[in-house]
Amino acid sequence: MTYILGINSTYHESSACLLQDGNIEAFAEEERFNRIKHAKPARTDNPDELPTNAIQFCLAQANIGFSDLDFIGFSFDPETRLKKNVDCDKPEGLPENSWGTKAGETIFYEKNINVPNKLSEIANMDISNKFYFLPHHLCHAASTFFVSPFENSAILVVDGIAEFASTWLGNGLHNNITQLFEIDYPNSLGFLWEKMSEYLGFSEYDACKVMGLASYGEAYKTMEEMSQIIILKNDGAFEINNEIMRFRKDDFSQLERLFRIKKRKPDARLYAIHEDIAASLQELTEKALINLSKKLHEKTKSKNICLAGGVALNCVANGKILPNTKFENIYIQPAANDAGTSIGAAYYLWNQKLKKSRIKPVNHAYLGPEYPYDEIKKVIESNELTYSQIKYPEVYVANMISQGVIVAWFSGRMEAGPRALGCRSILADPRSPIIRDVLNNKVKFREIFRPFCPSVLKEDAQEWFEIDQFDDPAHYMLVAYKVKKDKVEFIPAVTHVDTTARIQLVSKETNPRYHKLISEFKKQTDVPILLNTSFNIQEPIVCTPQDAVNTFKRSQIDCLVIGDLIVERWDREDFWQNTVL
Repeated sequence: MTYILGINSTYHESSACLLQDGNIEAFAEEERFNRIKHAKPARTDNPDELPTNAIQFCLAQANIGFSDLDFIGFSFDPETRLKKNVDCDKPEGLPENSWGTKAGETIFYEKNINVPNKLSEIANMDISNKFYFLPHHLCHAASTFFVSPFENSAILVVDGIAEFASTWLGNGLHNNITQLFEIDYPNSLGFLWEKMSEYLGFSEYDACKVMGLASYGEAYKTMEEMSQIIILKNDGAFEINNEIMRFRKDDFSQLERLFRIKKRKPDARLYAIHEDIAASLQELTEKALINLSKKLHEKTKSKNICLAGGVALNCVANGKILPNTKFENIYIQPAANDAGTSIGAAYYLWNQKLKKSRIKPVNHAYLGPEYPYDEIKKVIESNELTYSQIKYPEVYVANMISQGVIVAWFSGRMEAGPRALGCRSILADPRSPIIRDVLNNKVKFREIFRPFCPSVLKEDAQEWFEIDQFDDPAHYMLVAYKVKKDKVEFIPAVTHVDTTARIQLVSKETNPRYHKLISEFKKQTDVPILLNTSFNIQEPIVCTPQDAVNTFKRSQIDCLVIGDLIVERWDREDFWQNTVL
């Protein structure tokens, strides 16, 4: 057998992936183990802070050690970075030892090239002869194309920055990826969204909040100003005006001058101008991605397109690509952000370096840890929680949800990527007109404007949403679709203000238990949908049974279903008496 380990740790979303003869044996993000969002902050001095827990999980899942590994791929090329990134910004205002300074880039380079040494220390053996530094964007491209169902495809990667480029366009054919062209820093949509998120009063990682906020705004009101930042070019490319954005500097003065409003403080009131800024940002981003996709189609003539990079998590923009281009099919794997580059690093070595044939598409996201009954039971008992084991838990839980109960659902292997997909989820009734506010205010402690997503039975999805075909991204909450007009009133909890929903298609083949739960809910309510949000509260999604219990205990979640055991906050027998099967 050939074992290949892929690792990402250069910036953030540190992760590890293990392939066994070209099949994914395991994948996980380090944040799920160390309980730090994004695993670590992106700094020049910490790219060698490796995802040790995720690596150990991957090896344990296959019951192997470091000595069994044939190749190790790391999703960054420090040599390219050092050559291109020094002194590319004006030094005035750059923090000491930061990105773009000679000292900072030297530190960053040295920390990156130290990764094989750090890994050898962890492995207690020299792994340098099997270690490969790989270009970041090629790893993004490999992470989506080589696991897609396409034998040929255009590939679009859009993120903050790789070594120096921010956008990569290429083509995939069988077991080979080729680059067509790149767009370099500072022309970065990813960095634009990070800094605009901060300007609007959120953190640099809160693009999803800005995307949700955009639906409340009117883009035309700030389009003239936003068009001075994002310049769309006739050749399909784009430019970012860095005189205004001032990336890498904590300077919002030009943005404040442009939009005539100060940077919003966290937790300060949101005004209509903030919504309008988000709306114009979203609209121009969509146009930029559509233009890039059109350019790709002209070059490749493929009917397929694969997306990766953090910007590919923008489900609203993703939904605009097929209707506005000549592409017929789209694929985005669930960990499209930097976490997915560990998958790409492993597959790049398997397919492109070793020239191995493609094995099979990856059609699900359930690649993380799972836990046996005995361990789950031990955790619940050690936390002095009262639990029950019910013969037909899906029937019982579906009935609870239909009566307004909020359920934490912990089942099977943990999902890959930032979306909970029915294994580490909080579930509720999509028909409720108040449940969204309850979840935002009392459970998740999120901004009131943020929407929740529907998990829908795949076989019923076209009855409820405007879907022409079942694109793969719809299985991972990566595309927004319109709710059908005659269905909006029935599912207010998962219908956004613009009448769209970021759906998850649920199939019996990939998650039979979750499919059964939703099927039971449909039997009782005639609605084949559950509201699904991630099982976490201002923290990474829960990973272990102890994580689940900790989050449940400090929340106002009504019920915890963990494996086959149910923990409730009231007398289960009283509730069961009112249950009709």
